[in-house]
Amino acid sequence: MTSRKLRFAIFGNAYQPKKSASIQKLLASLSVRRAEVCIEREFYCFLTDDQHLPVEGVSVFDPSDFNADFVISMGGDGTFLRAASMVGDKQIPILGVNTGRLGFLADVKAQEIERTIDALYEGDYTVDTRAVIKVETEGQPLEGYSCALNDVAILKRDNASMITIHTTVNGDYLTTYQADGLIMSTPTGSTAYSLSNGGPIIVPGTHVFALTAVAPHSLNVRPIVFSEDCEIKLTVESRTHNYLVALDGRSENLPDTTRLTLRKAPYRVKVIKRAGTKYFHTLREKMMWGADQRG
Repeated sequence: MTSRKLRFAIFGNAYQPKKSASIQKLLASLSVRRAEVCIEREFYCFLTDDQHLPVEGVSVFDPSDFNADFVISMGGDGTFLRAASMVGDKQIPILGVNTGRLGFLADVKAQEIERTIDALYEGDYTVDTRAVIKVETEGQPLEGYSCALNDVAILKRDNASMITIHTTVNGDYLTTYQADGLIMSTPTGSTAYSLSNGGPIIVPGTHVFALTAVAPHSLNVRPIVFSEDCEIKLTVESRTHNYLVALDGRSENLPDTTRLTLRKAPYRVKVIKRAGTKYFHTLREKMMWGADQRG
């Protein structure tokens, strides 16, 4: 059990106005502990200006410009992914409180907030370390954060024809995908966009990535799993001479003269899990995985 003063940095979803009770419960729990609390500026303005909540005794920070003992994400998995991108390589463990719908990463329910804060102070939790994909470009640089905790997707634009993606692994030619796109997924992101395109569920901690095609032209193309230490190089051809690259859902437009290199980032994201949390239980509960749907 820790008695020292802890600092918490809070990120939140500014598009969930009906969830303000959860943040009030969180702030009250931290206040009882005399914790030092800072809130991301956009979320703070949403709480005070839009929701008119009495948020007192906290400081405000701009994204990336902060430090803390713990980061708390208030929202769904999208909010968690955004918080993770802001944490970057700071190595601050992140706790996800689910005020959204599904919540794989944000798996703490609103009614569990007080007990979870107590558990943090008592040391009754575990920390998972999750691999991150880093994207490097030859040609036009990426404008935003160049890493992804869930997945990196290379996609055709709008109503364009399918794209051609020449792919090598550690310098060896793999195949040329003709498809609407290609997804490189971490184990963390294997239950997201990749899964909806027929990719495999990958248990966290297995140190592998997966490549899954989006609507491939050939039925012979199947998802492939490889070591997270591999280096993937992609060269894209498109009739419109451009394509989209999406990192955890945040997309940028690139000319097809831009080559991509995807590899494991030099750091991992720390995800807080409550003691007793079981991955397979979460899989069955959240996704009805393995459930018999017959009447």
